[in-house]
Amino acid sequence: MVLASLVSEFLELGMLVAFGCSWPFAIWRTVKAKRVEGKSPHFMCIVIVGYLFGISAHLVEGTKLWLCGVYLVDMMLVFTDLMLYFHYSYKNKK
Repeated sequence: MVLASLVSEFLELGMLVAFGCSWPFAIWRTVKAKRVEGKSPHFMCIVIVGYLFGISAHLVEGTKLWLCGVYLVDMMLVFTDLMLYFHYSYKNKK
């Protein structure tokens, strides 16, 4: 049972790191291009809600609370990309 819990923890961390690694590239590309065509604010909001559900699950369960920090970092990256979306979409409309 302990081994299964460790493997589960490792796999969840791997998922979070994989997702988390993609957002800095998306942010960098948005800043560099100063354009947001092809980006979906609805998708980014859904991802943020998904991260909130993941955090909530760990808080309710009371286990693997350290993973909540990884969820928060990933969520902040998505939030940054979302704010850039609104910033550049407003600027490009002018």
